[in-house]
Amino acid sequence: MKAFVFPGQGAQFPGMGKALYEENPEAKALFEKANEVLGFRITDIMFDGTAEELKQTKVTQPAIFLHSVVLAKTTPNFNPDMVAGHSLGEFSALVANGTLAFEDGLKLVYQRAMAMQEACEINPSTMAAILGLPDEKVEEICASITDEIVVPANYNCPGQLVISGSNKGIEIACEKMKEAGAKRALPLPVGGAFHSPLMEPAREKLQKAIESTTFNTPSCPVYQNVSTTAVSDVDQIKSNLIAQLTAPVKWTQSVQNMVKDGATEFVECGPGKVLQGLVKKIHSEAEVSGL
Repeated sequence: MKAFVFPGQGAQFPGMGKALYEENPEAKALFEKANEVLGFRITDIMFDGTAEELKQTKVTQPAIFLHSVVLAKTTPNFNPDMVAGHSLGEFSALVANGTLAFEDGLKLVYQRAMAMQEACEINPSTMAAILGLPDEKVEEICASITDEIVVPANYNCPGQLVISGSNKGIEIACEKMKEAGAKRALPLPVGGAFHSPLMEPAREKLQKAIESTTFNTPSCPVYQNVSTTAVSDVDQIKSNLIAQLTAPVKWTQSVQNMVKDGATEFVECGPGKVLQGLVKKIHSEAEVSGL
């Protein structure tokens, strides 16, 4: 069985999507539609902008979503048996399996980006990658810090967990992780504490937007970050998507469940190769490739 997986923030690069735009008329039409919906020419920043310009949350999220979704929509015989997306990538996955219309997905991603940006400004906060410690140890250290907010945020693959929280909380946690034997405890260059309780203001805004958007019955199940299991029920998809902003991304567990349900081939649909690497670390026998 073939699973299509969609990357999240951090996969962007200058020039992303340009060849697709120039070589495929259908892709060009979708990119132009996106410029119209967003009210600014995001394609100019994607194709000719600097890495710095691409790093702004309000640009990064719709740019990665667009690259992923346009690839999926212009691939002949695109017919996944299951889909999943890492954080932001979950929105791309939901357009790819027909749950969300292209324009609705794009609008939600842009609203999500703006809401997250605002939440970051309300509570200055950050994230850090912890390498070489068992998940249980990372969870235990996070739980031991009670006067600051620090939580596990991204279960990327065994031995690689990203934590999220207040600046002070992350600083304390990184020290404790190193003392416990982590190979690295590395603060990340992100705008805020994504997938933590500090994203609550963004979750409330996104909830309103999601509730007023039409969701259709998907063509195949989505393995969501929050539940990690196959979901096809529209109401369930919505509530998992709302919960996602303040809950951890359980990527390791999602991939394990996809394998358990028969996935043998994983195709990464979008910029970069991050997910191909993670899938291989989670299940070394999986076949991985990119579109």
